[in-house]
Amino acid sequence: MINIERLAHFSVIVIGIIAMFSALNTLESIFAPLTLALMTGVVLSPLTDFWEDRGLPSLVSALIGLTLTLLALTGLGLVFYPLIAQLVEQAPKVWSDMQDSIKMISAMLRDLSAMGDSVSEAVSPTTSTTTATTAPDGVGLPSITDALLFAPAVLSQILIFAGALFFFLLTRTEIYNWAALKLSNQGERAQTALKLRNAERYVSRYFGTITLINMGLGTCVAAGLQMLGMPGAVLWGVVAFLLNFVVYLGPAFIFVALLFAGVAAFDGGMALAPTLVYVFLNSIEAQFITPTLVGRKMAVNPLLVFLALVFGIWLWGPIGGIVAIPLLIWVLVLNGALTRPAKATATA
Repeated sequence: MINIERLAHFSVIVIGIIAMFSALNTLESIFAPLTLALMTGVVLSPLTDFWEDRGLPSLVSALIGLTLTLLALTGLGLVFYPLIAQLVEQAPKVWSDMQDSIKMISAMLRDLSAMGDSVSEAVSPTTSTTTATTAPDGVGLPSITDALLFAPAVLSQILIFAGALFFFLLTRTEIYNWAALKLSNQGERAQTALKLRNAERYVSRYFGTITLINMGLGTCVAAGLQMLGMPGAVLWGVVAFLLNFVVYLGPAFIFVALLFAGVAAFDGGMALAPTLVYVFLNSIEAQFITPTLVGRKMAVNPLLVFLALVFGIWLWGPIGGIVAIPLLIWVLVLNGALTRPAKATATA
């Protein structure tokens, strides 16, 4: 009887978890920007404390944090647009160069498989199929109608993000006190509130440390690509800085993008040089710099980081990938898995 009750209790928990994540996935347009806003607020908490310690009202401190965040997001959009436009403009040349490489590799494979083809012809009738590959005339871009239809959804998510961020920064102390009141017994409320603030500091300091590391990586990538004569080297450095926040997948994306851009910018073996420069610099950062500054003893299990990242991307796409690691660290600190409130964790 006890086993049946435990099984029923476990089944209810599993069903509840499935229902919760199904709701989070279905209502992505609401919960994704909301969670991103809360994590951004946690990261900006030292800045808010800084202004409040100097006598500014909470309202003014929250407005400063919101304004700086929106300006940063606008700047990112302005930075990424020229790079994307450049890649789109160079797509025909890249496609042509890739076709030449594919034809050369196909010829080599046909020569290597000549003996196998002879054996196959002796066993079964020869069939010849020819496939024609044509380069696309251009890269399809969203029309004005598509942009107008998509704009309200984007605007609503921006409003959700901005509103949630502002009110979190304005009332986060009250939120922590309320959570401690509801989630703990009377004798443990102070300790619970301390854990919440400790988790906030931990995530904020982690993000600050990783930001400095990524800035160094972006600077080195820009300098290395500039020495190679890579067009838009500074923009590539900014991209390397930003995408390195998304561990594993961010560097993989930059690897592919630089391979694409290298084929567009250079000929022959030189086309691989930008990618090799990035791989070299990223390897130094990931294997030596980040573990040294973040601390090996405080590092989260890489498998746990990877699973959190995959789950976040599956649930909410790019936004899920951004919030996955800070949210994971926040949860681990609250559960006592990470107790030292200064050093960060996962390597990029």
